[in-house]
Amino acid sequence: MSHRKFEAPRHGHLGYLPKKRTKHHFGRIRSFPRDDASKPCHLTAFRAYKAGMTHIVRGVDRPGALMHKKEVVDAVTVLEAPPMVVVGVVGYVETPRGLRALTTVFAEHLSEEYKRRCYKNWFASKRKAYTKYAKKYENGGADIEAELTRIKKFCAVVRVITHSQVRKLNLRIKKAHIMEIQINGGDTAAKVDFAKSLFEKEFTIDSVFAKDENLDVIGVTKGGGYEGVTARWGVTRLPRKTHRGLRKVACIGSWHPARVSSTVPRAGQNGYHHRCELNKKVYRIGKAGDGASCQTEADLTAKSITPMGGFPHYGEINEDWIMLKGAVVGVKKRPLILRKSLMNHSSRKHLEDIDLKFIDTSSKMGHGRFQTKEEKAKFLGPLASKTNQ
Repeated sequence: MSHRKFEAPRHGHLGYLPKKRTKHHFGRIRSFPRDDASKPCHLTAFRAYKAGMTHIVRGVDRPGALMHKKEVVDAVTVLEAPPMVVVGVVGYVETPRGLRALTTVFAEHLSEEYKRRCYKNWFASKRKAYTKYAKKYENGGADIEAELTRIKKFCAVVRVITHSQVRKLNLRIKKAHIMEIQINGGDTAAKVDFAKSLFEKEFTIDSVFAKDENLDVIGVTKGGGYEGVTARWGVTRLPRKTHRGLRKVACIGSWHPARVSSTVPRAGQNGYHHRCELNKKVYRIGKAGDGASCQTEADLTAKSITPMGGFPHYGEINEDWIMLKGAVVGVKKRPLILRKSLMNHSSRKHLEDIDLKFIDTSSKMGHGRFQTKEEKAKFLGPLASKTNQ
């Protein structure tokens, strides 16, 4: 490299190449947490849908920290997470080349949401999916039991096939999002029995995660389309008087080798990449139909999580929901995967108990002044439009 007046590390991380639109539009779990047979059987992931953001006030309980015993304001993301349904189980055999699926067993009755995902055109189809498979359950289901026994005998990894209930959301989708969730804890036989006991049943988000837990969020980032090098790689803008534009890379390489290196920042697709963010703290988990889910000891107002006027570009939350610290990837309505953390936490920040003092439910459309409709009506008094009726 030739003489350089100042230090200039490269711009942009090369570990995320190629920067292209992902194929996994609904997220994909590449690694599950390490299994521990001494623990009881449990599920390790869940599907949720991004609703929007708000802010909370909480007390800090971290001895030695500057903000200890003081109040701080945190930005939080709210995700709606209706119960999921288990429809099958898969057994994997460990081989020198990784895991190999040995066999799959499906439940007897599968919902229309799940079957729709099997078709390109549900309306024009004969809707015969799994009709022959369901006949295996006739006369005691000996074939099904034989396959489950094979999984118990040969498999090391057991995962359940689950789907979300998108009909419960107001997203105007009818096809369920399907995903595999690994069962950790217990031996293989216990895992298979646990999976079979969940067939055709719902499981909720509070059965997988708990308050104050750290989890990982997997999903697709917000798309940015075709963007230049300054936005895409963060390279420095050139001086104002530069000929033919200044949001450019000044030199894209030496004369020889007579090629542009793959490490040189170039314009192209930015955003809509598959990403996994670690260690998102769970601040609160709310239940469907709980009108006082945002009540705290310091704020006794009975109010639900939906802000005044609903979440922008999303609407109202009517199902179970989970509140995470900070921002998460993706736009509103995007399906995200919540996975149990891969690491054992020891820092005070990760082990801290969260004490919420206040959850903001004012309008997110502008400068929200009121937390509830009752508060707004009390402040404004009798309105002319109501009194004239």
